[in-house]
Formats: sequence, structure tokens, C-alpha cells
Amino acid sequence: MPAHSAPASAPASLYTPSALAMTTGRGEKAATATPERAVTVNCAYTTSGTHPDSRQACADLDRVNGGLGRLATLRGNESGRPCTREYNPIVVTVQGVWRGTRVNYEHTFANPCFKETQGAAAFAF
Repeated sequence: MPAHSAPASAPASLYTPSALAMTTGRGEKAATATPERAVTVNCAYTTSGTHPDSRQACADLDRVNGGLGRLATLRGNESGRPCTREYNPIVVTVQGVWRGTRVNYEHTFANPCFKETQGAAAFAF
């Protein structure tokens, strides 16, 4: 066995990283947005990070198999919180690795309420 190979009996989850850096900013594009907040979430073996609810964020990401664009399908507006139709754009970016695959995601929501309700727990920071 080569010196750098993993043991055959090792669980795959220990060797497939899932660590993401998430940011929000005011504006339509990340390149020109005014930065507001940045958090991290690690979903590899145990959940951790600076995300306020990293455990639920990881659970939501697992449910959509890392498909950040599908987070809105997890919940409607379960909170019953009405969102106004005001246009106050907020952009979310996510960079990192999800289950061994590189992630580079950007999405602009019409306002913070839509980010909170459509982004599930992953974008509730």
C-alpha cells in the first residue's frame, strides 16, 4: 500500500470535505455589493462554524444534495412572515467545497425577507 493512500475501511465522509463560506451584501452583484456579513459552515463529520444554526443549515443542504438553488423548494414561507414587494436587493455568495465538489454560488434576492424565507436555514444569517 502506498504511504499516502487512505485505509480501505475508512468511511468516505472523513475524506470528502464539506466546508462553505457564505456572505451577504447589499446590492445586485457580489462584485459591487456592500458587504454585510460572512459566516462559515462545516458539514463534514460534525457540524460547526460561525453560522447561527449550522446544524439545520447542514441538514437543509443535505436534503437538496448541496443544490443551493433548490433550497427554496424545502419550505414555503413556513414562518407565516409576509414579505413586502419592495426592491432592496441582497446578494448571497457561497464558496467552498460540498461533499468533495467545488462550490461557487451567487444569488440576488429582492429583499432580506425573501432571503430568509426562500433560502431555508442555510441563508438565515
